[in-house]
Amino acid sequence: MSSSRHDHPLPPARVQEVSDGVYAYIQPDGSWWINNTGFLVGRRGVISVDACSTERRTRAYREAIRSVTGRPVTTLINTHHHGDHTFGNFVFPEATIVGHERTRETILAEGIPEYRTMAWTEVDWGDLVACPPFLTYTDGVTVHSDELRCEVRHVGGPAHTTNDSIVWIPERALLFAGDLVFNGGTPFVMMGSVQGSIAVLDGLRELNAETIVPGHGGVCGPEVIDHVQGYLRFVMATAELGRAAGLSPLEAARETDLGEYGGLLDPERIVGNLHRAYAELDGLPPGEPIDLVTAMLEMVEFNGGRPLTCLA
Repeated sequence: MSSSRHDHPLPPARVQEVSDGVYAYIQPDGSWWINNTGFLVGRRGVISVDACSTERRTRAYREAIRSVTGRPVTTLINTHHHGDHTFGNFVFPEATIVGHERTRETILAEGIPEYRTMAWTEVDWGDLVACPPFLTYTDGVTVHSDELRCEVRHVGGPAHTTNDSIVWIPERALLFAGDLVFNGGTPFVMMGSVQGSIAVLDGLRELNAETIVPGHGGVCGPEVIDHVQGYLRFVMATAELGRAAGLSPLEAARETDLGEYGGLLDPERIVGNLHRAYAELDGLPPGEPIDLVTAMLEMVEFNGGRPLTCLA
C-alpha cells in the first residue's frame, strides 16, 4: 500500500446534521481503526451510536457532542464488537450501553485484544478499559429520542462480524449501517462472512433508506450498497478462481487485478477477505473461526512487509 496519502495530516472530524436532531460524526479518512459514530439529541439526553477506537478520539467525539448540546449521553448503542466502535465505551460511564448478546460475549472474551498491535503502525490507544454492553437483545430493541423511533436490529448474517446491528430511523428514512457499509474504503468481512454480507446487504436495500451513515467514509445514499456488494461478489469470484488454480489466498490476491476496487482505502484487505471466502468454499459455516493471525500477517506481507498504516 502506498504511504503517500499518509504524508499529510488528516482533516479534522466533523459533525454533520443528517436529519433534524440527528447527527453523524465523520472521522476522515475512514481507514484502519478510524470509524464514524453518530448521535441523536432529545429533550432528556443523547443517544450515541458507537464510540471510537482510541481514548483521545472518543474524548474528542464526546466534546463534539457537547458542542451541540449540554445534555448527558444516556444511551450508547454498539453496532458490533470491533474495537474501533467499542474501545471508547468507557468514556461514557453514565450511559446505558446497548448491544447484541454476541457483542457482549465477544467483548467479554477478548477484552482489549492484543491483535491491535500485531499488524498496524504504532497507535496511542490511551488507557483503554473493556466495557461491554450491559443491556442486550437477541433480535432487536427500540429506543426513542423524544417521539422519534429508532429501531436497533440484529441483521442476522454473519456479515461483517457475527453480531452486526443497524440503527434504522424509519420516519426519516435514515440508516446507521455500522460496518456493513464502507464508503470509499475496502469492505472487510474476515471475521464474518462474504456470502452472508451479500445477503444482508440485500435486506438493507429493501429498507429504501435515503440517507446512510456508513461505518467508515462519508454520509451517502443507497447506491453505495451496490458498490459494497459488487466488491464482495468480486472477492467470491476471485476465491473460486484461485482455489480452482490451487493458489493460496495470498497468492490469489497477488495475481488479482483489483480493477475498479483498486482505489479503495486499505486494499490489502483483499487477503483477509479471501481467507474468509476460501473457508466458506471449503464448507466452513459462516462466521466460524479461521486462522486470523495468519490472515493478518499475510495482509502485512501483501503490503510489502510493512505494517498496515493506522492513523487513529
